[in-house]
Amino acid sequence: MTQQRKTRRLAELSVLTALSLIMFIIEMQLPPPVPVPGVKLGLANIITVYAVYHYKPHEAALVFFARVLLGALFAGNVQALIFSVSGGVLCLLGMILLCRITDKDMMIPASVIGAVLHNLGQTAAAVYVMNTTAVIAYLPYLLFCGCIAGAFTGACAYLVGKRVGSR
Repeated sequence: MTQQRKTRRLAELSVLTALSLIMFIIEMQLPPPVPVPGVKLGLANIITVYAVYHYKPHEAALVFFARVLLGALFAGNVQALIFSVSGGVLCLLGMILLCRITDKDMMIPASVIGAVLHNLGQTAAAVYVMNTTAVIAYLPYLLFCGCIAGAFTGACAYLVGKRVGSR
């Protein structure tokens, strides 16, 4: 890869990181879509899904980790980092594995599976941090809402991929 191409790639990844961070910050300003703790659309995940299917796995992971770390700092909620990372890493790994065996037309199902994995990771983190299994009662609601949000973010990522063009 030429130096010019490496520079372009770095610039693209930087723009994706900035976009996902902007989407994260905008979503923080919106009221929750439903009155269940932990439920949100996950707009920044549109960028993560797109990156998984259009960039190398380590590049998508860099975009994800940069967004999560900077988002926690900007939001002033570093304590929430354990929940974001635990859910996000499971989601990212699941989508990267699915990306290896599917094509770009499978972004929506991959995003739904990623959302389910994200909810499972966050619930496991909540059980650990709160030292109680009572939070598992929220899991069915989180999984249902996660499937809807995952389908939405996957569809958006798919449309972005169509609009931007494939690599």
